[in-house]
Amino acid sequence: MKIVISGGSGFIGRALCRVLAARNHDVVVLSRRAGETELGLDPSLRVVAWDGLTAGPWERELDSADAVINLAGASIAEARWTAERKRVLSDSRIAPTRLLAQALGRASARPRTFFSASGVGYYGPSDDRPLREHDPPGTGFLAELCVAWEREAMLAQQAGARVVCLRFGMVLEKDGGALPKMLLPFRAFVGGPVGPGTQWVSWIHRQDVIDLMEWVLATPTVNGPVNAVAPSPVTMKQFCAALGRVLRRPSWLPVPEPALRLTLGELASVLTTGQRVLPGVAQQGGFRFRFPEVDGALQAIFNPAISARSAA
Repeated sequence: MKIVISGGSGFIGRALCRVLAARNHDVVVLSRRAGETELGLDPSLRVVAWDGLTAGPWERELDSADAVINLAGASIAEARWTAERKRVLSDSRIAPTRLLAQALGRASARPRTFFSASGVGYYGPSDDRPLREHDPPGTGFLAELCVAWEREAMLAQQAGARVVCLRFGMVLEKDGGALPKMLLPFRAFVGGPVGPGTQWVSWIHRQDVIDLMEWVLATPTVNGPVNAVAPSPVTMKQFCAALGRVLRRPSWLPVPEPALRLTLGELASVLTTGQRVLPGVAQQGGFRFRFPEVDGALQAIFNPAISARSAA
């Protein structure tokens, strides 16, 4: 298959490109940084320049593509949510998604499948209710952003594409995402839960993300929203306790919510509230997770030799 990926040099995109290339797919990466050598991508991949805003020669890559995967978007937790930062978060998602959806409609041989990233923030801050793909959106900045993001992606249906919106939970690996940011206090023996500790964490190992995306590619009956989360969400207290066990460090010093809000502003709400999200579509479709439990996922990340022996 020929697969065109925007955001292919990001935390999820790099790993996805590596796996798809190893499967002998023809992978083309759309990048604002085309020509740079530090993208972290396999040099065998083709990188084509685009700005995420305007039509251009990059559109020719869509003509012969089987699928387009849109992972473009600035990091949610990279900086304090000022008005300017919110604009960056929104513009870096909405504009590229709209551009790709429109370009699919102009392609002479239209791609059959369009994946677009989204997030479990779609459901807004939630209580203990298990949430699946059919549940309505919540309220707040992230929920509104995800709703607008998915709305742009669904426009690709007008071009006849199968559209899948992947609502990512907290993706776990040690080379990116939220996990490395949580390690420093644990390694200094002062780790502990963030905020109240009772908020839910809907997480997924990055390898399961890649497997899930391959499964969706191979399962043409899947369309619409898909929760990219493990089947066993945990509370923040449980997550940090599991992290402490794997690192052989205590998890005893909670990070108080007022301190987070003082430091991070509105961004603190991402850490102090959560959603208990379940992978309804994946489970109903028979997808099998490599890492359904958080202890096993963290063990595989930090102690792969021990994890391999346990699986043998």
